[in-house]
Amino acid sequence: MTQDTAISGTHSPGALVDLDVVDATLRAALDAGGEWAELFAEDRESVGAIFDEGRVEEMNSGRDRGVGIRVTAGDVTGYAHTADLSAQGLTDAARTAAAVAAGHGGTVEMTPLGGSGTAAARVAVLPASIGTERKVALLRMADDAARSVDSAITQVTARYAEGRRRILVANTNGLCAADDQVRTLFSVGCVASGDGGLQTGRETVGYTVGWELFDTHDPAELARRAASRAVTKLAARPAPSGEVPVVIARGGGGVLFHEACGHGLEADLVRKGASVFAGRVGEQVAAPGVTLVDDGTMGPEWGTLAIDDEGHLTQRNVLISDGVLTDYMWDWLRSRDVGRAPSGNGRRQSYTHLPMVRMTNTFVTNGEIDPDDIIADTPWGVYVAQLGGGQVNTATGDFVFGMTEAYLIEDGVITEPLREGNLIGNGPAVLAEIDAIGNDFAMGSPGTCGKDGQGVPVGDGQPTLRVRALTVGGTAA
Repeated sequence: MTQDTAISGTHSPGALVDLDVVDATLRAALDAGGEWAELFAEDRESVGAIFDEGRVEEMNSGRDRGVGIRVTAGDVTGYAHTADLSAQGLTDAARTAAAVAAGHGGTVEMTPLGGSGTAAARVAVLPASIGTERKVALLRMADDAARSVDSAITQVTARYAEGRRRILVANTNGLCAADDQVRTLFSVGCVASGDGGLQTGRETVGYTVGWELFDTHDPAELARRAASRAVTKLAARPAPSGEVPVVIARGGGGVLFHEACGHGLEADLVRKGASVFAGRVGEQVAAPGVTLVDDGTMGPEWGTLAIDDEGHLTQRNVLISDGVLTDYMWDWLRSRDVGRAPSGNGRRQSYTHLPMVRMTNTFVTNGEIDPDDIIADTPWGVYVAQLGGGQVNTATGDFVFGMTEAYLIEDGVITEPLREGNLIGNGPAVLAEIDAIGNDFAMGSPGTCGKDGQGVPVGDGQPTLRVRALTVGGTAA
């Protein structure tokens, strides 16, 4: 068997579990009937604060530490997790998982574990080293800045969050790898009140970095943008209804491709027959020029990881190339079943969860057209600056997404703001209807992707692009 090696770096958290104990735990799983076993150890710390109505409404911190043990025997998987990190506690969990897998035991040799280095935390300054008063000061600054934009701003909610997640993954194939993940986030939401009712604006910034986030992102400027968005929307007119050309601003619509296309390219859904893209590798599934990528190595983006939650190095996975479906995303279990390597997309919410196929940073790559030319070449349509949440049926690709900021395009010019409405369509149909792709790629806001009750941090993005025809569910006659 191929032996995976760990990656090394600085800011090591120290061993979450002694490697002798890891080795003994895995061997206990095999002795109890497993054919393959994996240990996932996690130490997670978080701090959050919410500033609302001129004061700190909430300040919280937490820490969770534990181990999950997965054992397979044939096609059966057993899983057990525990917060008892003693040798006996882990052995008991290993035997429980093996019993669920219902193997017969004693016949499988274990490959010696590889290295145990830890990937460097991608930080210059750990947020935990910064005092609470400085974090609250940023929240207060954002509140003041938002309220200074216009007297129509009646509510400001600012949020700060930091998290550090240290993991160790080892399995009986000899893999032993660790990672130290630090993320920092700041968000401002504003409500403006006027004759047309209430309107909202939001700005969020978050990266897999430390306190240095604020060296390049000013909370006051973030707040002013959120407030200005809310005030602008007070003059919004009803959105049109029906099928119209839609131009999606750079970074503002990545969530559409994440939801409407990305989930359908996850190998577990594909193999269940729950994806509209099942069995279509090599086929033209999008317009020429459309390339869709999932990349867990993408700098400091929100979905970036050194290793996935099965210990495999993340990588750049081209899913659609120039309109042709080239591959799916894979975790270990699905890739094992078809005799290929995993793609670094095995992820889990915590040690209490089994891993599954998940996205990291998913995006449409750059085209060659100046974004101003795309708008100028659109006689009439809708310009979507920011999409909100939505729903998608992965089996059919049908979706509904909210437009949280949109404008009318008239005679090739962006004109009036539109009230919030919906985009309604089908993922594969949208891919086929993209007829212009800009050269101004940007990632969007950080997100949390939910699937089967688990949430993980993800990023998404795209350049400015135009969909030839997309249904807008507005209220205009």
